[in-house]
Parts: sequence; C-alpha cells; structure tokens
Amino acid sequence: MSEMKTHIDVKATVDSKNWFYNDTVKEHFFTPKNFLKDEKEVEEFEKVSNGVGQVGSPACGDMMKLWIRVEDDVIKECKWQTFGCASAIGSTSMLSLMVTENEGMKVDEALKITPQDIVKRLEGLPARKFHCSVLGDKALRGAINDYFRQSGQDDKVIVEGAKIIDKILKITDKDIEEAVLEGARTLEEVQKKTKIGAQDKSCIPEVEQLIRFYTEKYFG
Repeated sequence: MSEMKTHIDVKATVDSKNWFYNDTVKEHFFTPKNFLKDEKEVEEFEKVSNGVGQVGSPACGDMMKLWIRVEDDVIKECKWQTFGCASAIGSTSMLSLMVTENEGMKVDEALKITPQDIVKRLEGLPARKFHCSVLGDKALRGAINDYFRQSGQDDKVIVEGAKIIDKILKITDKDIEEAVLEGARTLEEVQKKTKIGAQDKSCIPEVEQLIRFYTEKYFG
C-alpha cells in the first residue's frame, strides 16, 4: 500500500478550477499529516507501535490502515495509510492530529470522537462524501481495540458485531448503516442499494427504524 489510489472525484477536483472542498480539506489532502509514505516508513513505525486497525478493501476502492503508539493509555503517535479519495485522506489526516495534539489524547477520550467531530474540525465536507470520514474513525477504533488486547485490557475491547435484519438475503444492520453513510435517506433509497426487504417484507419496519437512527446519528 505504498502508493495511494486516486479516485475519479480527486482527479476531477484537482483538474477543475471550482473545488467543492474547502481550504482546510485541501491542505490535509495535499499535505496529509502523519501519513506513512512507503513500506520503509511502515516497517519503522511498526517497531514502536502497539495498536493497528484496518478497514475497507482496495478491491472496493477505499481502504484504511492506521497505527498508534500508546503510553500509559495516552496516544502519543498516530500514523496511517489509505487507498481513498480526498475526503478520506483529509479526514484521517485531521483525526491523526486530533488524537495526538496537546501531548496526546487518552484512549477512552479518543473512542468518543465521532465523524461529526472530524468534519467540524475540517470546517465541513460535501454531504455525499461524509461517509469517507468514517474510515479513519473505524480504523482508529480497531487500533485501540488492538492496543487493549496487546496491553492485557481485554475487558475494554469493544465488539461491534452485525445483526442480520433481512433473514432471506442475509442483509445486516451494518449494510443499512453503510447505505445511509453513502447518501440513502429513505427506505426506497436503501432498498435500491441493498435490496433489503425485497423478499422478507417483515423486516421493513425495523429497516425504517434503523434508517432514522443512522441518519440522526451521523447527520443530526
């Protein structure tokens, strides 16, 4: 993962005179903070890090890997690599600063960071790119869980399992969450992305409830 994959929207915004990203996001995209540029830098930081988290898949386009170095439950360093768009890069760059500024943030406090907090520090993201800010957030949670395991604090590990909502097509609450993050706000829009409820009509009331929950959670 030594080279970042550039999405179409990144090239479009770079080539265009009319950016839809603000100056703060552009700064973190063009000069990302705490980014590991190559495998040599990764190997060096892996020697001192004590927590790593990874989300996504390069086959799907967006992938995030994040390492942390923690001392006495305080995050002293946070490094990362990604295959992702400008929003994913900018968001994770900002997140890496948030958890390490002022001599570091306690891991319990870092777990309270929300995608909205990251977007606020970035002074906004295009609504259709909001879901990209979740990549770094999820990778950080994975890295903190890994730190908990490595430091013998297994009781603090947060398990985020998926619940099957559509029992016929095996579609989960996480699938609904991802659909909402990608812009779906109504049952019809979620069904277009996931096909949920197409055969198992009994799940539709729960689907509608989850759409409302995730919409409120991420977009207020």
